[in-house]
Amino acid sequence: MSKQLAFLVDSKKCIGCYSCAMACKNQYHQEPGVKWRDLNPLPGKIYPYRDRAFYSLSCNHCASPVCVSVCPVNAHTKRETDGIVVHDAEKCIYCKACINSCSYGASKDNKVQERAEKCSFCVERIDKGLLPACVQGCPTKALSMIDLDKADSGNIEQYPKGFEKHTKLNPSTRFVFAKTPKLVTSDTDA
Repeated sequence: MSKQLAFLVDSKKCIGCYSCAMACKNQYHQEPGVKWRDLNPLPGKIYPYRDRAFYSLSCNHCASPVCVSVCPVNAHTKRETDGIVVHDAEKCIYCKACINSCSYGASKDNKVQERAEKCSFCVERIDKGLLPACVQGCPTKALSMIDLDKADSGNIEQYPKGFEKHTKLNPSTRFVFAKTPKLVTSDTDA
């Protein structure tokens, strides 16, 4: 594979506005109850501050995607050129193998159209040189697209607190964990 595109979720910048999830919904018009991207607040035991911290999550476009290996009709494929895991809903036979097998819950059950669905990294936009809708829609640039081969790994993590560790899948999503707020004091506080 020549490269691996990935989502970078910067929890220091995310304000919890759901613009990423709404941009995805507007781009693909998913059925009610079907969300390919969602915003997950970090629980208090992981980030115990009044400021909220969030993970914007969708398909992780794993290096070893279970959805590709379990699909009996090859409705899931991993592109060699950029590592994106694409789902072809037209091929889906609604066996739910991908839905039941993905440890991250990326494959969604569209009961109305009786098929599985998931984020395909907006491949049609990528192929035209555009950003994924969720990335473009983020007003704070908390969600971005990176090439893992070229990414500066200094402050990014693959498995931060609150994100399940499934090493066999090797998810490509990377994170910048929210910083602990600084305590501001004055001379009169002493």
